[in-house]
Amino acid sequence: MRRKVILGCLALLLAGSAMAATAPAVTSVPPTLQVEQRGGGQPYEVIGSEVWDVPDPVSARVYQVFVALPAGYAENPDRRYPVLYVTDADYAFPLIRQMARRMNVEGPRIEDFILVGLSYAKGDGGMPSRRRDYTPTPNAPSGTPADSVHGGGASYLSYLDSQVLPFIAQHYRTDEQRRLFLGHSYGALLGTQILFERPQLFSGYILGSPSYWYDQYVMERQESRFAAAHRDLPARIYMYVGEREAPAHGGDADMVGDARRMQKVLASRSYASLQLQLDVLNDEDHLTVAPRGFMQGLEYLLAQPASPSKAE
Repeated sequence: MRRKVILGCLALLLAGSAMAATAPAVTSVPPTLQVEQRGGGQPYEVIGSEVWDVPDPVSARVYQVFVALPAGYAENPDRRYPVLYVTDADYAFPLIRQMARRMNVEGPRIEDFILVGLSYAKGDGGMPSRRRDYTPTPNAPSGTPADSVHGGGASYLSYLDSQVLPFIAQHYRTDEQRRLFLGHSYGALLGTQILFERPQLFSGYILGSPSYWYDQYVMERQESRFAAAHRDLPARIYMYVGEREAPAHGGDADMVGDARRMQKVLASRSYASLQLQLDVLNDEDHLTVAPRGFMQGLEYLLAQPASPSKAE
């Protein structure tokens, strides 16, 4: 990753909130009773959230997942909900949790959903963990530390597929036909890798400011291989990028042009089941665009169906 983009991602991650203490995995999930902060100088918590350790038996790393259930979950025991998995959870999880609540303050605007935050390996810093787990090849970009590790995307995808998704499906009432994914920057690079390597894992994607420059545009090569072997791509994709993520605005990567090129090539495949929208958000750069993109992505994937009008 070019140095400026890396520094931007680091600043984004440092904005994340500290999360609650972990608890061991259990066979059932008790309702969360806490309704206010504890006080007494104790750490701030995202009320109504749960934190679980989900180990990876292959790498022996232990990752955490954060879960927030929609209002009314306990009162509707027969209802299943869409489930949204978000990367870089230390930053994105509390933000999306509050956005989802805010958007429905004046009436249902988006559907209720289960939110799952994918956090980093315990003992790792955010940046080392995401460099390793969110990238598809070991070809590290210039400017990264000499001891940094890249290229663990395939192993991390296997972990998600074999451990995290089954854990969530077992413990919560998810609609497994409506698993959704959100990632920003390297997280969107990972999401695109999933799209082309394991498209069955998710039915919808929010891909924000995707790092398609990585390893000399390796995702474009992967897209070509996918297209050669597949006649359809069943997915709904909302892609966003900031207008200022381009050399004309001082950027050292043309992330706007890269996103537009990916949109164009996917459209050229004429996949019958693919729905794709790209928004270039004005006045936004790599550090400011995520909250706005998150909100518009939620509306794209989870817009509340319009109520049928009554005949007069």
